[in-house]
Amino acid sequence: MDKKRISFELLLLFSVFVIATCGLIYELVAGALASYLLGDSVKQFSFIIGVYLFSMGVGSYLAKFIHKNLLNVFVEIEILVGLVGGISSVVLFILFNTLHHFEPVLYLFVFLTGCLVGLEIPLLMNILKDKVAFKDLVSNVFAFDYIGALLASILFPLVLIPNLGIVRTPLFFGLINISIAIFLAFYLEKELKNPIFLKIRAIFLFAVLVILFIFSDKILAFSEEKMYGENIVYANNSPYQRIVLTRNNKDFRLYLNNNLQFSSADEYRYHEALVHPAMSTAKHISNVLVLGGGDGFAVREILKYKEVKHITLVDLDGEMTNFFRDNETMKQLNHSSLSNPKLKVINKDAYIWVKENRQKYDVVIIDFPDPSNYSLGKLYSVQFYKELERITTPDTKIVVQTTSPYFAPKSFWCIDKTINQIFPFTTAYHTYVPSFGEWGFCLASFQPVDNKIIRRLPNLKYYDYNFRQMSHFDKDMKAENLEVNRLDNQVLVRYFDEEWGKVQ
Repeated sequence: MDKKRISFELLLLFSVFVIATCGLIYELVAGALASYLLGDSVKQFSFIIGVYLFSMGVGSYLAKFIHKNLLNVFVEIEILVGLVGGISSVVLFILFNTLHHFEPVLYLFVFLTGCLVGLEIPLLMNILKDKVAFKDLVSNVFAFDYIGALLASILFPLVLIPNLGIVRTPLFFGLINISIAIFLAFYLEKELKNPIFLKIRAIFLFAVLVILFIFSDKILAFSEEKMYGENIVYANNSPYQRIVLTRNNKDFRLYLNNNLQFSSADEYRYHEALVHPAMSTAKHISNVLVLGGGDGFAVREILKYKEVKHITLVDLDGEMTNFFRDNETMKQLNHSSLSNPKLKVINKDAYIWVKENRQKYDVVIIDFPDPSNYSLGKLYSVQFYKELERITTPDTKIVVQTTSPYFAPKSFWCIDKTINQIFPFTTAYHTYVPSFGEWGFCLASFQPVDNKIIRRLPNLKYYDYNFRQMSHFDKDMKAENLEVNRLDNQVLVRYFDEEWGKVQ
């Protein structure tokens, strides 16, 4: 009898461990999904965590009104947690493009999951209160709960998202939840009322999740095709982002976390404007640094200059650089630039790499994604440009993509002002890219930008070396009285979110 009681207690405590692990996984998936679909990872994770913890409190409060059939209710909740948490990503992906108000559905899933998880621990303590001393019960329950949470937080970024992705991860843990419910329904059938009904329902829902798991790739492809309105030719989850390449006739488009990065129909306008003003006016160009630009298009333009001897490309995501190096279609677009012997590719965080590097460069091309969150915003901060200063010479030319001066003038001029805190001579300029609209850049150096053309390429498709025209701004593309972007304020992310939020 004692052994049976010990095994019963251990079984329920193990259930707590599973509940905590799965519950936190569902919370992390919701945060990652919200960041992917809605942007601003810090805000989304903050809201998700707040709602989840609040809903756990609501669930814990509601548990005091449950007095009968506690073990049955515990198994029922285990099944519901697996169902609601497991299908969350599938449902949210499908609904993202069909609902005008997507956020309430997202937070409803978070709230329901949190409530169900919050119900389980008080129920479990009520089930065990006559079998275990109170001090042992509390310490054991919370110990298993916190260990499960730790395991989930480690597995999620290192194992689950890179290998299962954002749709299969919650389905996998939903299957674990329901597996525990099935085991409890069989193992404790003498303790349960109507165990046959519990078994049938748990097994049926387990089968539903298995089917969804098997067809998850097709479900995700269907939802993303609706999202982008184009044929998806490549999709992959890297440890850092969702990479999607679409095709519409001859036009290829790359999306990172749902944000358009380029269209093959007009990317040459952007990349020629990014690269050639700096390369044509720099005193020396033998050693060039590219930060970001894992698609290889900026490198393609740099390689048009015979004087270039060495190019270093630093891009965080190895999945990106490998895809654009190995995929035949992308190799045609970037002229196999990422396989050129002059190029060295380094997959590392640019902030850390610049801080550790000691080599100096003649030209620095910075092609980071827009500062839509704080992890990107740090790459546009005074502190980053201060680190960058160490690897430049008095003659180095630096160019930074600086978002749209038309849709986001505060963001655009905030970046310009921030760069100017370190590099005394900055010239903002812009060009029109049909896929994006008016787009901007900043050319910076320690010497006055006199626009003197030192070298000129004859066969560019777009850039005609009329830099003076590109540096003219109409009144509706100007903004004043802006703060400098620093690590401790990240004001640029606030400007960006405010301005692009109105556009969307």
